[in-house]
Amino acid sequence: MTTPTAPEPLLGRPERLIALADGVYAIAITLLAIDIKLPDGLDSAEFHRQLRDLLPQVGAYALSFLVLAAFWRDHHRLFLGIRQVDGLVIRLTLFGLGLAALLPFPTSLIAEYGREPSAVAIYSAAVAALGSTQFALLLVVWKRPWLRWVPLPDREAHAHLADLGATAVVFAATVPLSFLIGSRVAWGWLVLLPVKVGIGRWSTRVSRSDV
Repeated sequence: MTTPTAPEPLLGRPERLIALADGVYAIAITLLAIDIKLPDGLDSAEFHRQLRDLLPQVGAYALSFLVLAAFWRDHHRLFLGIRQVDGLVIRLTLFGLGLAALLPFPTSLIAEYGREPSAVAIYSAAVAALGSTQFALLLVVWKRPWLRWVPLPDREAHAHLADLGATAVVFAATVPLSFLIGSRVAWGWLVLLPVKVGIGRWSTRVSRSDV
């Protein structure tokens, strides 16, 4: 049996790329919280009114924190088994990090203009693009076994691809739907909860069966 050869030059070990990813995700998560603050010098009535007005910002922060944390977890889990990277892995990773760093902007849109279909569409498109990039990165690593210490098992790859694909599909679907039925389509994101629980249980069973 012949060993598959890399279609492009290998560019070294992944440690610097992992460190860059950790830094970008940390900064993006920090930026989510920067605008959550109250003005100084409020009396009691104004304080409570301003506090209530912050609820959409806190909700948008919580949502985007969960989104970024999930993508960082998936990226970290993927790179645990990588021993070397090539140009395509670097390009996809950098593109994904650019999207992650951009997410505070659409987060501010849904915090301030959550009833506007355009705000929901922009946020959905950003998350769908990030999910699609992570999907492509996982696909590349799976199909290029020479990048890993041990090739990624097919069943494990299928489970992780299903998880990322579900996120990308649901958020991508809400982009056109937001203009058809309005901003309330954002509630449709909740469908990911049972979907991801089911995929997570499947992934656990797959991992145990491969041991």
